[in-house]
Amino acid sequence: MMSKTLLLSDGAEVGLIEVGPKDGTGEALVLIHGVGLNARAWAPQIAALAATHRVFALDMPGHGRSDLLSAGARLPDYVDWAARTILALGVGAVNVAGHSMGALIATGLAADYPELIRRVAVLNAVHRRTAEARAAVTARAEAMARGEFDAQAPLARWFTDADAPIRAQVARWLQEVDRAGYAAAYRAFATGDDVYADRWGGILCPALVLTGDGDANSTPEMTRTMAATAPRGRAVVVEGHRHMVNLTAPDRVTAALRDWLQTPLMAETEGLRA
Repeated sequence: MMSKTLLLSDGAEVGLIEVGPKDGTGEALVLIHGVGLNARAWAPQIAALAATHRVFALDMPGHGRSDLLSAGARLPDYVDWAARTILALGVGAVNVAGHSMGALIATGLAADYPELIRRVAVLNAVHRRTAEARAAVTARAEAMARGEFDAQAPLARWFTDADAPIRAQVARWLQEVDRAGYAAAYRAFATGDDVYADRWGGILCPALVLTGDGDANSTPEMTRTMAATAPRGRAVVVEGHRHMVNLTAPDRVTAALRDWLQTPLMAETEGLRA
């Protein structure tokens, strides 16, 4: 998959992978990865969904080929960046799916920029961490800010022993990532679990909320809570998988995304009722 760059109005560059039907038709689908990764982390979904949708897989700020945000950026700054990127794509309202930190960004887009979002999907999202979990993620963010980097710790959380080949690929991505970009995004991630937590009741578009049943930090309970609060939410919990479920169970995740992408929009639903 070849990546390219998109220039935003402020001169910042965004790295992305763009693929889609040869005739240029199909709704736009924006994919946003998690901390430490890059647009290629969506490879199975890009390959499967590009036949029917215009897919734009973005490199998050400070990752891949995307420029860093200003120092001290927090989750709403990443959300604003994503909104500016969608506007720069020039394709109108989009479907957006995010994983982990990308899921928090996708949630913020649906809450703050509903006019830009047709449907929202959040994979392995965090929602109101426990005090213990918050302390642990804050400690990791502080360690990264000091320049400490341990790629093995997230890999141990994200994968089981059965995921060795995929784990090796993700390990390479973690080694490639810009350390400053990683630390900045992780700081925003560590403080972002409750920024939009109260907004789910106002997200009116079709919402897919998905995780693995073995994800100790993006738990099934969080997933079910978000989906139950959203007026048009649906929860999916994939058994036997952890945090990188889109890579370890690609067929099941892609099937859930296909169903979500076929969910009627509010206007279409009202038209059927009429």
